[in-house]
Amino acid sequence: MSVTHNAAQNRYEMQTENGLALAVYRRQGDSLIFTHTEVPPADEGKGYASRLVKEALDDTRRRGLKIVPACSFVVAYVRRHPEYRG
Repeated sequence: MSVTHNAAQNRYEMQTENGLALAVYRRQGDSLIFTHTEVPPADEGKGYASRLVKEALDDTRRRGLKIVPACSFVVAYVRRHPEYRG
């Protein structure tokens, strides 16, 4: 499963066996504000959200943008992975 950036819909996507996992953001200046993370209910607890968010945050950094966690999952992820702070 690969993560793709759907810039037209302001989200990162990953197709799972049970549907589409999403990391939704809003761009503000040189920042991406991550507002919502969702995985299909049948895929919860399989690590897909963590993989999706990691790849989304890595891509955000590669693009020279700042990460602003606003959804509870991304906030918790950044707390566990301080390299994404600031």
